[in-house]
Amino acid sequence: MPGTVSVLKTSPVRLGDEVDESKVYFHRLFWTFPPYIEAFQHCKPLMSIDGTHLYGKYGGTLLLAIAQDGNSNILPIAFALVEGENAESWSFFLSNLRAHVTPQEGIIVISDRHNGIKAALEVPETGWLPPRAFRAYCIHHVAANFFLTFKGKDARRMLVNAAYAKTEAEFYYWFDIMRTENPTICDWANQMEYDKWTQHEDSGRRFRHMTTNISECVNSVLKGTRNLPVTSLVKSTYGRHQSEYTVAETTPTRNFSLGSYRVSLKDHTCDCGHFQVLYYPCCHAIACCAYSRLNWASYVHEVYRMSEVFNVYKQGFVPPIPEGLWPPYAGPTIIPDPNMRRAKEGRAKITRIRGSIDQSVENQPKRCGLCRQPGHTRRNCDQRRHAAGGDA
Repeated sequence: MPGTVSVLKTSPVRLGDEVDESKVYFHRLFWTFPPYIEAFQHCKPLMSIDGTHLYGKYGGTLLLAIAQDGNSNILPIAFALVEGENAESWSFFLSNLRAHVTPQEGIIVISDRHNGIKAALEVPETGWLPPRAFRAYCIHHVAANFFLTFKGKDARRMLVNAAYAKTEAEFYYWFDIMRTENPTICDWANQMEYDKWTQHEDSGRRFRHMTTNISECVNSVLKGTRNLPVTSLVKSTYGRHQSEYTVAETTPTRNFSLGSYRVSLKDHTCDCGHFQVLYYPCCHAIACCAYSRLNWASYVHEVYRMSEVFNVYKQGFVPPIPEGLWPPYAGPTIIPDPNMRRAKEGRAKITRIRGSIDQSVENQPKRCGLCRQPGHTRRNCDQRRHAAGGDA
């Protein structure tokens, strides 16, 4: 496809002390397609990055960057095949991602706390340092690390609730409870910068995304392709997303509890925290707009507008040129690195080993999406019965 970006890194083949000029070993590959590059300009200014292991004849890791449009559709924007997750491989991926796909200022990168990601983002030449870009931690991975030290389920729940808090008052409500239960929990949490793991301190950059779940969704979609050779894997990312490049229409709903709230239409803020976190008016802001005879739609972030959502998918995929019409290749033959071949015989594991955090999440009761309390769902929550909102 014209405009496709691919960056290939190879290593020399040595025969004793001599270098075989006719062959090179495959080392790393970065690629993205023109529709992804165009689409990200109209998506939320954030992306989730993650890595997933390959389980074919040769080992390695597939790195991905995932974005989301204003209608909550997720789409990949870049891929890379590397030898594993380390500082060099993440730097290769993130530097090419910055150069070819995400040159915008103020982007936030959501990831786990992998040391390789940290080292790559802190290299000045890659362009991922503030204020050009910001980093945020996936709260699921933070909770998993927390669970290694503090085994109580209630303590982990309080940490997650503090992270999801939209206002400073709500955050310190949970933080004070943790301090009362066990002061060392707060000491552990204070080792992380608040703007990297709490929602109320991130200046609204997360757009409500607290985890790397959008990356995990794409990982599950690509699960059947991770045992393929390199060329087949790249083709599968093109063909799969070519067929899925459509827009689905959804109708989001939101409910609020009763109370009095201060709203600043000028600063796009409300005491409930939703206005500044979600980037569209909460029910209190809409009430203020109605009272002032203002159009509430002007306070909605442009990423949620219908025109921007359709612009994400404006540039579609076109069928690739048949291989028989490709221009002849005159370079050295690219061969797999024998050091990356799996030594273990038999079929490789294709399912991630579940840890204690996964098992504990399965065993705990389901919680309401509105009040976060167990025993009921959003459908029969008491807050839903008071959907009229509060006094603005």
